[in-house]
Amino acid sequence: MRLLLITFLFAFNLMCNAQSTVATVLKKYNTQSVPYITSTQLKNNNYILFDSREFSEYKVSHIPNAIFVGFNHFKPETVTSAVKNRSTPIVVYCSIGVRSEQIGEKLQKLGYTNVHNLYGGIFEYKNNGGTVLNQANKKTDSIHTYNKQWSVYLKKGIKIYEN
Repeated sequence: MRLLLITFLFAFNLMCNAQSTVATVLKKYNTQSVPYITSTQLKNNNYILFDSREFSEYKVSHIPNAIFVGFNHFKPETVTSAVKNRSTPIVVYCSIGVRSEQIGEKLQKLGYTNVHNLYGGIFEYKNNGGTVLNQANKKTDSIHTYNKQWSVYLKKGIKIYEN
């Protein structure tokens, strides 16, 4: 009986962890109103990058050349002053791609027509070997994961979180 219980708990744990993927989180919270772009596609093209995380996250690390726009205190004028041409290719990212979809929608409402959401955000970018920079623009392996719950989606790098 004890072995059966242990087997059941192990199988249940595997099933729960299998469901807890970036793909399932994005499917649950996003509508894909902003088309996805992968980290591989990002590396092979020229985009304006906007980081839609909070400044405490951005300071720990960000994708090279990313412009901080934030989430809770997003200011459209940061974007409109940086990008005049509304058809410029733009990629918005956050930790895994939920907050960035919301900011991408705001950019679309501002008239930007070529906005993409980085699939899996900075976590997948780093998981796939992408370089990130700290506040001093030096390479780092640290990624702000917001909290322990979200940190499970970062497979490569040093997990930094609050709470």
